[in-house]
Amino acid sequence: MRISEINSKINFKGGFNNKLLLKGLEIAANHPASFIAGTTLLMSSVIRPIAIACTPKTDKENKKYAIADSISSGLIKFGITELVALPVENAIKHINKNPEKYLNSKTIKNFTEKGKSLLESKNYKFAQQLVKNTPSIITAIPKSMTAVALIPFVMNKLFPEKKKQEQIIYTQPAGRSPVFSAFYNNQVSFKGVQNTTAQGISKIFNSQTFQNFVTKHSFNDTNIARNMTIATDILLAGSSVIRTKKSKKIKEDKKKPLIYNKLITTAISVLGGYKIDKMIQKSTKSFIEKFKQANIADPKLDKYIQGINVVRPTLVFALLYYGILPILSTFTADKLDKLNNKKEKS
Repeated sequence: MRISEINSKINFKGGFNNKLLLKGLEIAANHPASFIAGTTLLMSSVIRPIAIACTPKTDKENKKYAIADSISSGLIKFGITELVALPVENAIKHINKNPEKYLNSKTIKNFTEKGKSLLESKNYKFAQQLVKNTPSIITAIPKSMTAVALIPFVMNKLFPEKKKQEQIIYTQPAGRSPVFSAFYNNQVSFKGVQNTTAQGISKIFNSQTFQNFVTKHSFNDTNIARNMTIATDILLAGSSVIRTKKSKKIKEDKKKPLIYNKLITTAISVLGGYKIDKMIQKSTKSFIEKFKQANIADPKLDKYIQGINVVRPTLVFALLYYGILPILSTFTADKLDKLNNKKEKS
């Protein structure tokens, strides 16, 4: 059947091949860590605070701390992820322009499918997605530590105490730091940094252990974003709990509600999100088939499919974690804290 005949039989009305949709999917595929971090920033700084604020019969200060925690974690996750993710993504682009320079012949052979080029091969695409998603995981612990440290600052900015508000003095920095000055004065060689990063990434690609892992798991490429999101959430929650306990700037009587909130939200979102994502994955098979037919002649079709596999779990977990669960987790955390306080007093 000809492409024109396929398209004539399906009344897409621009839905499946909408230019904005295709561009969005391409961006998600090319920048998965950035897409996840950006979605997290939007949901944690807007949707989750609104949900927490609407939680009924909950201590007002507990809600304030939960909102501050949400905003600080979103800001830090986005900032640190971008600092690591963008250089990695640019390095991979650099490698793809000249693979023979960075990848040894054995690596290229192992990643290349018969009848396809290296860049078209499934194993190499999967390898790229693994490396692109890795920044979210490797930065999980420093992100949570920094986010917890930022909570008192966000609290002070959003909910300043009247007595302390009068003492706040805003000062304008005298000048740029040496790091920023270096960037502004073009003292940093971006090509040199990019080349060094590309060489570092190429060592991962050239690793036999990494190649064996890719070959063994490339069939599971539709779940890579979901599984790495789950792993990241678990690491974030665990390190956040430890850091909250040790914090000297968070009020002692507000630590437990924060910890309960984090654990409840993470546990339900990981278990529930995994289940929901599997259900949605089944229902999206027909969508993907229609999508493929609508864009069968597009050379970027594989890239769009990668984007779908990034967007789907990201939105599922984001809506669950930041939109639906905050009311339940904030309410439950508050009740657990009050129950715990009663037991300690009795």
